[in-house]
Amino acid sequence: MTTPAKASRLNLLAIEGAFAVAAAARALELSGREVIHLELGQPDFPTPSHATSAGVTALQADDAKYTAPAGLPELRQALVQYARGRGIPAEFDNIVVTSAAKPMLQYALLAAVNPGDEVLIPTTGFPIYPSAVRLAGGIEKHYSIHLTPDGWRLDWDAIERQLSPRTRAIVLNSPHNPTGWTATREDVERIGRIATQHNLWVISDEIYSGLAYDYADGQSPSAAAVPGLLDRTIIIDGFSKRWSMTGWRLGFGIVPKALFTDLVALVINNTSCAPPFIQRGGLAAVSGSQDVVHGLRNSLRERRDRFVAGLNAVPGIRCAIPSGAFYAFADIRELLKTSGLDTITFQSRLLQEFGVAGCPGTDFGPSGEGFIRFSFATAAPKLDRAIELLNAAAQQFAT
Repeated sequence: MTTPAKASRLNLLAIEGAFAVAAAARALELSGREVIHLELGQPDFPTPSHATSAGVTALQADDAKYTAPAGLPELRQALVQYARGRGIPAEFDNIVVTSAAKPMLQYALLAAVNPGDEVLIPTTGFPIYPSAVRLAGGIEKHYSIHLTPDGWRLDWDAIERQLSPRTRAIVLNSPHNPTGWTATREDVERIGRIATQHNLWVISDEIYSGLAYDYADGQSPSAAAVPGLLDRTIIIDGFSKRWSMTGWRLGFGIVPKALFTDLVALVINNTSCAPPFIQRGGLAAVSGSQDVVHGLRNSLRERRDRFVAGLNAVPGIRCAIPSGAFYAFADIRELLKTSGLDTITFQSRLLQEFGVAGCPGTDFGPSGEGFIRFSFATAAPKLDRAIELLNAAAQQFAT
């Protein structure tokens, strides 16, 4: 029997390869194999206990009804203070709470982009960016975060080349997934000048902003903190990374007041509101003790140093030190050359034969060929064991 055709817009979607790798890794585990999970972007730290307690208490009190679509007023006010702590001159109507950060990314593009508008996105980059641009009717244009002798850098010439009269927005991600590149204050100011000169929206994904290792306070500079830029900048943020709350699915946007009503309308048309008991956990996380955040960041810095040093000792692998987030984007081009493998085959064999799960760089765009992303947000003994297995893999694949 013939069934109706699927909508063609489904062809616009990409997926996060990390989840496919995780599924393959779990299948191996079900067969009795041991796997070191370095594929997913989630810390192994627990959610802060005061956040968990607040969420559980709220749920036990039946705080599980509809609430304000823009978010609990108490949480929004706490996020105002959070934003100001980052130098962003936010007010109450600059804050919209969402069920995870990804919806805010899609809402931002739906609010900012008309069909046929061009949007600059980073490559290599988070694979959801092109999907979100396409679903909004936009046309993706790429600029690169490229490897230099001094580490990962933004390619300013590529941005200038891609600008056209049809450019409507630029997506910035700092700290950057997968490379760990982190924008400096000068970088975000330069983005601000470009956006102002060409009348662009800045959609800035700052989900890793609290994991910047080169700043004393651990915070990366925000585009919205540049004077005059908040009115054209939509910040994508959430609770998953710095507060280790990936499964809670709680995000928020710091948005121009001119878009507040429209973004809330998009929330109403999709989820109505984020669950209130989840928001109570987020409120406790952002307004309570930040000791867990400081401990997480310090631990990740130590793991980064240890793991990257180990990677650089593996024959055929080189890795620049990431200045933010918790990923090591390892350059395996020399190893691939000696082994005759491509990136996806290397990743698959590394998992199947050695039990180390990482993400092929091609999941983040074609320019990721020759790279593999490892998350170092796991315990140091597992990272050490992964290095031992990578050494064994390098030796076997090169013969």
